[in-house]
Amino acid sequence: MAHFITDDCISCAACEADCPNEAIYAAGDSYTFNGQTFAALNDEHTYIVPEKCTDCKGFHDEPMCVSLCPSEAIIVDPNR
Repeated sequence: MAHFITDDCISCAACEADCPNEAIYAAGDSYTFNGQTFAALNDEHTYIVPEKCTDCKGFHDEPMCVSLCPSEAIIVDPNR
């Protein structure tokens, strides 16, 4: 399972620094995965790379991004 950031995101970056998998990126920022660099998944707001998201399993009891998000914009990814 992975999480997804909806358009309700206010791009505050509260979730970014606490992601143990470094799966959260600022709008427009490219990301790396398996040694390759990819274009940003979202140019409008902060986003989560689903392949890197583990729901914080092995790190925390619950997804940190969800608990830190002030706008409740992070949900379970409906496509994963």
